This record gives sequence, structure tokens and C-alpha cells, in this order.
Amino acid sequence: MDIAAELRVSIREIGFAVRRPEELALRWRARREPGHEQAAPSTLVFAVLLVNAVVGLAAYGLTMRMHAGAGPMLLSAVHAPLAAGAAWTIALPALYIINSALGSKLDFSTTLLAALVTVSFGAMAMLASVPINWFFALAAPSPAVRLLVNGVVFAGVGVCMADVLLRVVRALEPERPRTFAFIWLVLVGVIGGEFFHLLGVFSL
Repeated sequence: MDIAAELRVSIREIGFAVRRPEELALRWRARREPGHEQAAPSTLVFAVLLVNAVVGLAAYGLTMRMHAGAGPMLLSAVHAPLAAGAAWTIALPALYIINSALGSKLDFSTTLLAALVTVSFGAMAMLASVPINWFFALAAPSPAVRLLVNGVVFAGVGVCMADVLLRVVRALEPERPRTFAFIWLVLVGVIGGEFFHLLGVFSL
């Protein structure tokens, strides 16, 4: 399969990741098993999921500063994915290293795919929330309303992302408890909150 064909297939995997994230992760983990090579997603799926996550968060970040003009909107479109991406990047090694120390058999690529599927799902949810933020930004243009709406959106998407990651972890290793995955999500939330504060994402 050439690169263009692999890219088209990988782009279609985004929809699959949103609908059935566990199955995508299971197909990737089974890629080395005889008879599963053709069903496994291409390695390009990692880049596609990452780009999807960045674009979704950037699009939502753009709407967070609609009241401030083009310059602040573009800056917010950079800061939102930068803050979220930094939090996941810093915390990801801990997920793999501590999970392995606790007896997990997942390799790093499968752990990375589980994280990317989760952030890609979250980015799609943020993209779907753009009309909500847009509506309230126009209908009720006050700092308190903007903060409330964006806080609710981020909290709601965060809960959905936590559910996706825990489902994927359970599908990959059903016999192991998900306690550490939950603790790791809290860690990501704390680090992400620090970066959002540092970059002034919620300075609305």
C-alpha cells in the first residue's frame, strides 16, 4: 500500500477511534499475531490522530477569544493545544513506566496509541462544542458567562476522555485494575491546569 492510500485509511480510522476506541487499540496490539497483520492500523494513524487532536483543540481555542479580536483568537488557538499537549506529553512516560512496574504487558506504542485515541476523541468533542461556545459568546458577552461556559465544556470533555481511556485500558488488560489509570488522569488534569493557567487560556 502506498503512502497516499495508507494516509486515506488512517484518516478513516479517526471515525473508528471515536466510535469504538477499544477496538482500534486491540487491533494495533494484535498486529504481530499471525493473521492479524492486514487488520492492524497503519503506523500513520499515530500522526493522523495527533494532527486531529491539535486541529480540534485549536479550532475551539479560536472561539474562546472571539470577543477580543483576530490577534488574541489566533494566540488562543495556539495556546489551547500547546497547554493540553504539554500536559499529556509530560505525563505519558509515567503512564508507561509505572504501569510496566505494576505488571502491565503493554508495549510503549500501544500505550501511546491509547493516549492518542483519548486526546483525539477529546478534540472531536471540543470541535463539536464550538457552536455552543460561539452561541454564548454572541448571546451573553460577559466574562463570567464565558468562563462558566468554557469551564463546563472542558470539564464535560475531560470526563468523556477519562471514560474513553479507562475503557481502552480495560479492553487491553481486562484482568488488571484501572486504579493507576484513574490516578494518572488526575495527574494529567493537574498538570494541564497549570499549563492553562501559565498560558492564560482561561483569562477570558
